[in-house]
Amino acid sequence: MKTLDLLTEQEKPQGFNYPLQFNRVVESGLGDLEPWYWLEGQSLRGTLLGLMERYPERRLIPFARRQDNDDVACWQVDTRDEVFVIHDFASSGWEQRAQFSTFYDWLRRAVEDFIEFDC
Repeated sequence: MKTLDLLTEQEKPQGFNYPLQFNRVVESGLGDLEPWYWLEGQSLRGTLLGLMERYPERRLIPFARRQDNDDVACWQVDTRDEVFVIHDFASSGWEQRAQFSTFYDWLRRAVEDFIEFDC
């Protein structure tokens, strides 16, 4: 099973921990759900820095990106378990495309996207 290169304790913003549901899915070996793929390594860190520059009023932690557009699934440090789909490179104030109450709610949508993408 592949381990993702996620943010280290030193890189994570204060007050942020990866949600248990996300950890469980990653540990189970659930791979990328095309068109979504997990962000890790340099891609994760570059996306994080880009989001910080483009949307400084938000404290976004990205974890997945769509391969067919600029959508990025993120947590926001100030919120508990919510997932925000951010259309990266949109004008500030227009970036949010969707919001999900939990990681599992986002994952259900990602599975639907996987099914639709296959058609």
